[in-house]
Parts: sequence; C-alpha cells; structure tokens
Amino acid sequence: MVQAIYNGVVLAEAEETVMVEGNHYFPPEAVNRDYFSDNPKHTTCPWKGEASYYDVTVNGETKSGLAWYYPNPKDAAKEIKNHVAFYPQVEIKS
Repeated sequence: MVQAIYNGVVLAEAEETVMVEGNHYFPPEAVNRDYFSDNPKHTTCPWKGEASYYDVTVNGETKSGLAWYYPNPKDAAKEIKNHVAFYPQVEIKS
C-alpha cells in the first residue's frame, strides 16, 4: 500500500501508483477529495502536456498548489491521466 501523508492526514492511498520522473501518481479513486480544492494554476510539460493543480487543506491550513494532475495528457503520458502527484512536503510511504 502506498500512502500520501500531509500533516498526519492520509491524502491518498493506493495498492499501486504510476512512477514518473520520481513522482508517485495516485489513481483518481485513491485520492480523498475532502482535502482538495481546485487551483487556477497551470503549467506545461513538453512531453506530458498541461498540468492542473489542487490546493490541499488539512486542519484548517491550506497549502496552495500542493498537488497536480494531467486531465488531458499527451499520448506519451496517457497512463497518468487524472492521476494525482504531490510536492515533497507530502510524505510518501510504501
């Protein structure tokens, strides 16, 4: 089991994740949406496409853009469509 933990709270938990460039991408159904809200930020990766971001709120504290995902990735990254990855402040335990 792989978990994404922030401030003692499990944000995502999955049997398997997809590893890309050293990041665990959690399947959409593995993410606890209670802690996530949309962020307007977007960035572009040359081979993955345009990333969208989530803010994460735990215990009343919001961390802007702490997680990201690719809603419409390029073909080279299609296996991570809508999968969620996290910045290093989120502990990944396996």
